[in-house]
Amino acid sequence: MARSASIEVEKPYRQVLQTLSEGSVARSFDPYLDIDWDSPEFAIDPHDPRWVLSSVSDPLGATQWYQDQSLERRIAMGMWRQANVTKVGSAFESILIRGMLQYIMALPNQSPEFRYCLHEMTEECNHIQMFQELVNRMDIDVPGMRPMFRRLSPIIGVLGAKFPVIFFIGILAGEEPIDHFQKDLIREGKDTPPAMLRTMEIHIAEEARHISFAHEFLRNHVPRLSRSSRAITSVAFPGTMRWLAGEIMSPPKEFAEEFGIPDEVMKSAFWGSPHSRRILGNYFGEMRALADELGLMNPVSKRAWRKLRIDGDYARYRGEPKRSDKTRI
Repeated sequence: MARSASIEVEKPYRQVLQTLSEGSVARSFDPYLDIDWDSPEFAIDPHDPRWVLSSVSDPLGATQWYQDQSLERRIAMGMWRQANVTKVGSAFESILIRGMLQYIMALPNQSPEFRYCLHEMTEECNHIQMFQELVNRMDIDVPGMRPMFRRLSPIIGVLGAKFPVIFFIGILAGEEPIDHFQKDLIREGKDTPPAMLRTMEIHIAEEARHISFAHEFLRNHVPRLSRSSRAITSVAFPGTMRWLAGEIMSPPKEFAEEFGIPDEVMKSAFWGSPHSRRILGNYFGEMRALADELGLMNPVSKRAWRKLRIDGDYARYRGEPKRSDKTRI
């Protein structure tokens, strides 16, 4: 009887997962079928000015120092940075897969999450192949993750099974910055090399399902936490957002060394200037709204969002374009 009641309570959640799973079956992408890597259109040209960083969406591209460099240097820096973000993205997907696999193998039979998680892991494997193929064709030996994050990555994956709520907050902390960055580039009409643009389009399309699942997972699991766990989670939420956004969107020290970028430029771009802080804050409008919906916005956690400089407006709907800086926390 208790089991039947539990299933009935979970019925709306099951229906969402069924819809997401059916979407993965009906529309998915293969990196070697849906991208014609060897076509002339997708050839990688290291002299292509379309590699120049956006002065609107990219925090380094917005600096006067970058804009004052020669076109050749701006192209080279743009290629290196975009290759490294892509490499970091593939590493993050591998952490997601490890943690999610640990999580689902501990689930009971009839769990509504098992099937969808496997669909998502399959798609993330395809994303890793797609990202690595792009990096290989760009032919830049970027390091990807920063050393500390690289050392911690196996541990983070294993912890996914033990602390699933924090793990799925971490998934959103990694997925949201890249998703917003890619959408912002497309919305501003930035002329992008076709191979990079196609990977972005595929990633955005499938990440919509992945992000939707993480939202629904938290809506289903956070209310079950104890009062003390909810208090801890409310503060861990913005901390995780800020940490992983920095790991994914900030380049490693090798980037500044390779191009002789002054320390003050790097500090301003990541994330010391008002413009760069607006970019950072805009990544998390939907996360602030979700935290508020889940009852995780309290006086202490609100101060944490502010202290970390990732406070701001709440998104009114999924995928809302960035708006003004006016804070609502």
